[in-house]
Parts: sequence; C-alpha cells; structure tokens
Amino acid sequence: MLATDRLFLVPTTLPLLDAIVDADWATLSARLGGVGYTENWLHFPEAYLWLRDYLREHDDEPAWWSYVIIHRHDVRLIGTCGFKGAPDPRGSVEIGYEIADDYQNRGFATETARALCQFAFAQSGVRLVTAQTLAEENASVNVLRKLGFTFVQEKIDIEDGKIWEWERGKAETGK
Repeated sequence: MLATDRLFLVPTTLPLLDAIVDADWATLSARLGGVGYTENWLHFPEAYLWLRDYLREHDDEPAWWSYVIIHRHDVRLIGTCGFKGAPDPRGSVEIGYEIADDYQNRGFATETARALCQFAFAQSGVRLVTAQTLAEENASVNVLRKLGFTFVQEKIDIEDGKIWEWERGKAETGK
C-alpha cells in the first residue's frame, strides 16, 4: 500500500479485481475494510477484466499494475491508478489515474501521480516515468506539468485517436 497525506493507494489483488469485474461493491467494500465508495469512481471497467485475466497468469507483478484510491478522511473509494506494467528494459514505466467526479479539482490526482512517481523512482532500475493524455489542454495535462513532466510527442492511439505522451526522468524534480 502507498500512503499520502490524504489518500491510501491499495494494490488490487485478484480477489479485489474479481469484485470490481463482477461489480460486487459489497464484497469490494468488505475486502477493503468496510470503505464506502463514491459514484463514478471507475471510468474504465473494461480494463479491469483484462487486468484480472492477465494477473491470473502473472501474479508476480501486482505492484506494477492497479491500485484503488481510498480517501483517508472520508473512508471512501474515490478512484483508481497504477502502472501499465513492470519497467521495460530501458527502465521506463507508464502511470495512469482517474478520480471520481465529486473529488476532482481538489489535488487528489496530483497527490496520486506524485505517489506513483515516488514509488517508481524508489525501485531499482527505474529511470523514467511516462504518461499519456488526450491531445488537449485538460486537468491531467496540468497534473503532469505540475509534477515536472515534459511533453514528448503527439501520436495516434488506435482507441483514443490523438494523444500526447509525457515523461519525467528520475533526476527531475516535481513537487
């Protein structure tokens, strides 16, 4: 588990993933110690079906995948975050995050992304953290800039169309 001032980032084990895929919120809450959850905390449920099936075959990599975000004070599930796999041969990992609508614009995405970067850079061999956003000025772009990410390129994603790629090296600072 990763902890910040206001959040707990809890790795999604296979039992948690089963509950998410099955939309079994009572079981998910019980497995997380009785936390509540806010509406729209999960924007990409289809990704969790793929992730659950992948981790059934590769259960040695849970730290490099998904986390659920628990608001410490409200004791509520407010989003998800994580990595898109273990570091590649060049020492790069990609992060992603999503925050429920009711909790947006309060700095939780920045806090989450910062915690993911700190975790990644504390691991041996990780030299670069990357992220992708839609190709437009938006809240995610602001989060990445605030954390010291730089724009790398615009490219085409088969599902999302134009996207922007961002990166931050280990030696770079980000508040």
